[in-house]
Amino acid sequence: MNHFRKPAAALALAAVAALLGACANYDTRLNSRSTQYLGTDGNIISINSQASIAESKSYWDGDGISGAPRIVIDLSEQTASFYKGDKLAGVSAISSGREGFATPTGNYKIIQKNKDHRSNLYGNYVDAAGTVVVRDVDVKKDPMPPGTRFEGAPMPYFMRIVGGVGMHQGFLPGIPDSHGCIRMPEKMARIFFENVSKGTPVAIVN
Repeated sequence: MNHFRKPAAALALAAVAALLGACANYDTRLNSRSTQYLGTDGNIISINSQASIAESKSYWDGDGISGAPRIVIDLSEQTASFYKGDKLAGVSAISSGREGFATPTGNYKIIQKNKDHRSNLYGNYVDAAGTVVVRDVDVKKDPMPPGTRFEGAPMPYFMRIVGGVGMHQGFLPGIPDSHGCIRMPEKMARIFFENVSKGTPVAIVN
């Protein structure tokens, strides 16, 4: 079994966090394989290496374990632990809500699953051909230009917990960064999605 370790270099990404507009990331610089960031120890960290850090902090050993599922999301540790009965089946690195959009703590249950969910608040305004006209919009604040339509940001493997907050696949910069959702690496979001059902308990703790 793999074990969690703090990454050798925490990312100094306060400025990067300001570039993100929602639970899902839209800024192409945050998806580009050529993008690099400066870690606090002076080492250069690329998107690929950061992705590997998230993967190295995540594991699944639950296929041979029986028991009722439950999830514990630890905001301080930025982890989501999956239990079957009293046995730890796996752990995922996460990115929870950033300052001003804190992920709510408390005891909840999965209330919806949607593999192909899209945000109804954050995304892009696109024209009839699907070309992005205005990027990273908040429909509550940003007026829609004439001739455009709203296209919500993709939030694959969405597992709604409370209100608009849920777990889903998304970008993990190494810090709390979303609008309240719990982002996970693609592999772990898929595994969690496949192993929960409506009613699965979820505890969110600090």
